[in-house]
Amino acid sequence: MTDAAGERIFSAAGRAWRATTRPYRTWRAVSTSLSLPVGLTPREQVWGLNKIKLYRYVPRRDPDQLHAIPLLLVFAAINRPFLLDLRPGYSFVEFMLDEGFDVYLLDWGEPGPEDREMKFDDYGAEYLPRAVRHVLADSGSEELSILGYCHGGLVSLLYAALVPDGPLRNLILLTPPIDMSQREDSLLSAWFDKRWFDVNRFADGLDGVLSSSAIENGAKLLKAVANYVGAYVNLWNRIDDRESVGNWQAMHRWIHDGVPLPADVFRQWVQDYLWSNALVSGRHVVKGTVVDLKRITVPILNVLARYDHIVPNAQSLPVPDLVGSTDVQTEILPAGHIGIMAGSRARESLWPKVAAWLAARSGPAS
Repeated sequence: MTDAAGERIFSAAGRAWRATTRPYRTWRAVSTSLSLPVGLTPREQVWGLNKIKLYRYVPRRDPDQLHAIPLLLVFAAINRPFLLDLRPGYSFVEFMLDEGFDVYLLDWGEPGPEDREMKFDDYGAEYLPRAVRHVLADSGSEELSILGYCHGGLVSLLYAALVPDGPLRNLILLTPPIDMSQREDSLLSAWFDKRWFDVNRFADGLDGVLSSSAIENGAKLLKAVANYVGAYVNLWNRIDDRESVGNWQAMHRWIHDGVPLPADVFRQWVQDYLWSNALVSGRHVVKGTVVDLKRITVPILNVLARYDHIVPNAQSLPVPDLVGSTDVQTEILPAGHIGIMAGSRARESLWPKVAAWLAARSGPAS
């Protein structure tokens, strides 16, 4: 037998083995995804209150090579924030550390029935200000930048308006749902139409929290079922690519590892933000103070996902007209709500754009 013939036989045998074991390997990739290690970038907890934890990631540069202004990441309360730190080589946190930023993460934790009376405003009026103070105390800086993702952006905007003379230096809003009058006849607006959705009856019937499974299933219904079937088809097609499988598993774990939401947080979000649009209309009152977005004067980077099925672009586009800032930059990137941060093109599109914008406004990193 010639060497060429032997290679053809072994090659054919390899193809046959891969084809025969493909169903098992695909099933195994799915079944083990929920135990896949994620969020592996080294960090330490610097503060905590109730379920909330504040982490500082271990810097990758010497202190004299860090940007002067630390960065605080604020994620949506209904998701676990490890989307920002999926896995080594595919981590926004890792990228920003390499760019010389001192990075902190606010993890809202997992609420239980005992948190049933918590309000949406508490995130921006009670907990975020405390986290900010601890970031400053830990970093030794007098200012900080905040990146708020989705509802984390809404919370960050609320904080910025309530503390206009505070230590906030820069604000990055990533797919923020701000102007809720702009709903584009979405499924979400149809579900929560107050003509037939009784939010009080719904919230009162919850066991203190809106379960993570209810939130997950609602998110799935916002997107065509075929897209979710397509995700498993993609895994099947890429099962021989170890890196692709690892990325798929990390995203699959994130999607199916949600966080419940306190009943009154949901109630207030529907009544005050979705229905009344009180924040945008200037009628939102927190602790006796009217929240005036025009009091926000810090530089803002407002980033939208063109194919966002959760937050329509129309809800985020009005930001420059709503705030008092003169330095507002809006970017619309060709991605979806999740892909904009964790998709295959995020490293070339969103991440360097955020780093460059922030570096120009955060002091030198030598």
